[in-house]
Amino acid sequence: MEKTIDTMRANFNSVRTGRANPSMLDKIEVEYYGTPVSLKSIAQISTPDASSLLVQPYDKSSLKAIEKAIVSSDLGLTPNNDGEVIRMSIPQLTSERRKELSKMVAKLAEEGKVALRNIRRDALKAYEKLEKEKKLSEDNVKDLSSDLQKLTDEYMKKLENIFKQKEKELLKV
Repeated sequence: MEKTIDTMRANFNSVRTGRANPSMLDKIEVEYYGTPVSLKSIAQISTPDASSLLVQPYDKSSLKAIEKAIVSSDLGLTPNNDGEVIRMSIPQLTSERRKELSKMVAKLAEEGKVALRNIRRDALKAYEKLEKEKKLSEDNVKDLSSDLQKLTDEYMKKLENIFKQKEKELLKV
């Protein structure tokens, strides 16, 4: 469940909020010598100021491929290639784009909740299997199930708080 929360945080961080953040480019894959690799493994990503990103590739020959990957991503950023580095300015979000991103974040949060529910379901099945094999008593299964439900509720609240925080960040003008 903790991994699910970490994954959700990473997914939320890759959603643009109007401020430059190197993790915005985490999901970008670049075709590098015929193999897709993550952008951060072939370039250094930094934020010189709050509204721009700077991508410095370790290998200058990969500049065109990086530029192509950024353009084809769904981030809506326009890279400026000067032959050495790629600069991108982060435009202010329009209210329409904010609502769009808010819906996307809500969808990601729902996927996280589904993942938590699946973990709970798998654990309950494991408990029932152990009960059938007479390794756990019915009372133990009930106790474990209620503890599992409390744990699931706790993680659902964590996920909901992370979601609300990201949504507030997005809708802040």
